[in-house]
Amino acid sequence: MTVVVSHSGTKNLGYVLVDGSEGVFRGAVLVTDFRGIPADFRYTDPLRPSRIEKILYGSALDVYLKEELILESIVGAVEVQPLLWVCRDTDLLEPLSRTAKAKAVLLAPTNRAPLDATGDMEKQNDPGSYLIQADSVSAPLRISLPLPKSKEEEAKAVAAMLVEAAATMDLLEPFSRMGKALAALGEEHGEQ
Repeated sequence: MTVVVSHSGTKNLGYVLVDGSEGVFRGAVLVTDFRGIPADFRYTDPLRPSRIEKILYGSALDVYLKEELILESIVGAVEVQPLLWVCRDTDLLEPLSRTAKAKAVLLAPTNRAPLDATGDMEKQNDPGSYLIQADSVSAPLRISLPLPKSKEEEAKAVAAMLVEAAATMDLLEPFSRMGKALAALGEEHGEQ
């Protein structure tokens, strides 16, 4: 399904959410401008693997459903291409990086004290991971880049985009909207 609003010439972030809880798999992408205003929204109908599919695919079922059926279809269907794709699931970062036509990053909250200044970055022990101070008051955010591309200059470019967007929006909030939208869609279709 699709919702597209054209805002040509604006900078956009793309958010990806793929869920496989309770044996039902679904996904959504939301592309917003740097103010958080939606430019494109795509989602999948819920997928419930049959007993036979569970047996035949075994432990590869989750990967197949999340990466090949859901992620590739929704990211590929987006008409408004973002400068940066954002996910919050570690398992999606590498596949998103391969599938997307733009940079991809994992973005997560932290409970650390703010860094000294907006735009400050601090390398973490995990390869490709950094803390960035996206705004002047919030806790820093943790970004993780796909490992082959996890060079510091790439992290600085991503951090600059996120700091610019954070001046006019809450960077993590679109995930909440996507979750609510998927729940509302499930209610419309009579799911439990």
